[in-house]
Amino acid sequence: MQAAARWHCRGLCNCLYWRLSYPLQRQSAAHFAGLTTLMNTIRHIIAVASGKGGVGKSTTAVNLALALQALGARTGLLDADIYGPSQQRMLGIDDGVKPEQQGGQFLLPVMAHGLKTMSMAYLSSERTPMVWRGPMAGSALVQMLEQTLWGELDYLVIDMPPGTGDIQLTLSQKATVAGAVIVTTPQDIALLDARKGIEMFRKVDVPILGIVENMAVHICSQCGHAEHIFGTAGGEQVARDYGVPLLASLPLALSIREQTDAGTPTVAVAPESPEAALYMQAARAIQAALEQHDSGAVREFPEITISDD
Repeated sequence: MQAAARWHCRGLCNCLYWRLSYPLQRQSAAHFAGLTTLMNTIRHIIAVASGKGGVGKSTTAVNLALALQALGARTGLLDADIYGPSQQRMLGIDDGVKPEQQGGQFLLPVMAHGLKTMSMAYLSSERTPMVWRGPMAGSALVQMLEQTLWGELDYLVIDMPPGTGDIQLTLSQKATVAGAVIVTTPQDIALLDARKGIEMFRKVDVPILGIVENMAVHICSQCGHAEHIFGTAGGEQVARDYGVPLLASLPLALSIREQTDAGTPTVAVAPESPEAALYMQAARAIQAALEQHDSGAVREFPEITISDD
């Protein structure tokens, strides 16, 4: 099997989209069982999700993955935000870097800051929009999840797309997700969508590990004045309402933005900083919660669509 990303133009609205095509021969049940065995080498899958975009979910995901690694865990990071993958930039991976293939049917994860990573960004370019319907996006997630040679991992952190759509449902159906971390900001609009995210994961029986609140407070770099630009204690209130922990409350800090834009996330480049300490605090709480429940990562055999085109 050879993976190839190809341009297709439907001639509608002058829009180009990517189709990730895998010319396959029909495989045996033993082949699918092999994929299941590969997934069983992952102890815990953690979904990092948000009800809406722009709340710092991807920044949280990469720093939580690095924090878990700093605690001694074997950690991977899957960028499941098919339509807007950002982990390649945040990890400092050059545009054009592609994952190697093995055996014509598996992808090798791209190593970054000691993490095993996979992203749709590795299979496209920075300027390529993913103009895909839900089933295609879900299929891409399944293939990246199940046909990447992750190896032995304690944690696979999945950076989910915002919202409560097809990809979230696909993940809950294909894998046993150990728990979800909900990322929000303190303002009421973001909190409304965070609640929807919590309710969605509850409906598919995924435990909520806790809330991470970003942009909780801004500290003036000139005078030290603290100002709650987006409101006060919104994440704490949601955590209280649902009986889940507030894992961390992160400030609106220029350093976090500069570090992730530069491809050197906070936990990697400034491990002694107050912000890194908050990510470490969240990682320890997640680790403690998951150590109480040790389940495999696979829920069922993957359903792979076979195509000759």
